[in-house]
Amino acid sequence: MIIGILALQGDFYKHGRAVQKLGHDILYIKDAQSLSKCDKLILPGGESTTFLKLIDKLDMRDAIAEFAEKKQIMGTCAGLITLASKVNGFELSPLGLIDITVERNAYGRQIDSFIDDVRLEISDRPESVEGVFIRAPKIEKLGEGVKALAYHKNDIVMAANENILVITFHPELSDDLSIHDYFIHKFN
Repeated sequence: MIIGILALQGDFYKHGRAVQKLGHDILYIKDAQSLSKCDKLILPGGESTTFLKLIDKLDMRDAIAEFAEKKQIMGTCAGLITLASKVNGFELSPLGLIDITVERNAYGRQIDSFIDDVRLEISDRPESVEGVFIRAPKIEKLGEGVKALAYHKNDIVMAANENILVITFHPELSDDLSIHDYFIHKFN
């Protein structure tokens, strides 16, 4: 399986290392044509304004939407914001591929970043993973067909619809590969 990683901005290399540790090939995606060569796609963390401006400048918006109709996409932090349907107080239009309302930088500035346990609800028994929250967004509201999959305290920090998995924290910055493994092997 070839996992594409949007490589326009952000720490896409860390996602690449996680995917390779799980035994899969990676393809760093920098144009719409390359999407056809991958089986799944990851939108990494970074800066959501920059992501959306580059996606539009490179004419990738429609190609990512078409990809999402048949294949799975995982978005972490800024990737989540990019995939959302509504982002409070944001002047750009996100891709609208998952019906969630998001608050950017909801936990504070860079200095307010933290690491804490995240409770996963993706199997029969509750699990816990390390969550690295850096200027993390908060999922304010889930829309039709979207299910919560993980929590930090009472906040939803991971959710999914049929083809889109979104995560507010950075699983690529942890040694635990549970989230990447779930996306690659168990998500749809």
